[in-house]
Amino acid sequence: MRTIKTVGIVSKPNVTAAGEIVPGLIEWLGRRDIAVRLDGETAFYAGSRAGLPRSEVPEGCDLIIVLGGDGTLLSAARAIGRREIPLFPVNLGGLGFLTAITVDELYPELERAFAGSHRIAKRKLLNTEVQRGGRVVAVFDALNDAVVTKSAIARMIDLDTHVDDQFVCAYKADGLIISTPTGSTAYSLSAGGPIIFPSVPAICITPICPHMLTNRPVIVSDTSVIRVVSRGADDVFLTIDGQVGTPIQEGDAVVFHSSQFSLHLIRPPRMMFFDVLRQKLKWGER
Repeated sequence: MRTIKTVGIVSKPNVTAAGEIVPGLIEWLGRRDIAVRLDGETAFYAGSRAGLPRSEVPEGCDLIIVLGGDGTLLSAARAIGRREIPLFPVNLGGLGFLTAITVDELYPELERAFAGSHRIAKRKLLNTEVQRGGRVVAVFDALNDAVVTKSAIARMIDLDTHVDDQFVCAYKADGLIISTPTGSTAYSLSAGGPIIFPSVPAICITPICPHMLTNRPVIVSDTSVIRVVSRGADDVFLTIDGQVGTPIQEGDAVVFHSSQFSLHLIRPPRMMFFDVLRQKLKWGER
């Protein structure tokens, strides 16, 4: 890992714990001659410091600390983009599948990261393109998932779906979730999708409330190209990681494939994947 000289801090708004942590964290980093770049929420917790737009925080950083939940982490991951900056997630939120470092572990795990003895999980991103009239009109990278769904009330949509050159089916459903292994424990899981071990090279296609009850989630190779075309409706929306997106017009093709880029996520050494599942999903202990 590169020598850490500059650290970015991204925080969830309106969290009492963050207001207690941020001043001490900035002081702790300052004693080690570490420069800091703060987003607006973190600057508020710090008092008098001016904050940066979140999209600018990663510029020149060697590490990004996230204080919040999985939603804050997804926002920070989008700000990092395709830069290989390690992300250090501290759980101040609720469920927190991705933010596995606790407040009590903050400083010991930071010491490990600065010493280079930390564990990094590389989480593949999902590339999504919207094609309209033969042109690419929008491009996104998702850490969790991309969702094509209705934007009108109480109405199903028709989605013709291909994997590579093979026609899968014409889904009639509330929508379709295209998920990475990382996102398999998010919206896809709620819609009945499987849990996928993070290192499995796969993409999951999960229909949302399909009209045909025999439409089930399908797992394909991460070398596959998935193509979804909306038919017969303009009230369709593409959402990336539940946070950003764009309207989809009738006849648009939404193309998904595994990205060559990954998010570098620092994980506590004691917390393995099934430990997280047992803790977060309340699975049985021995």
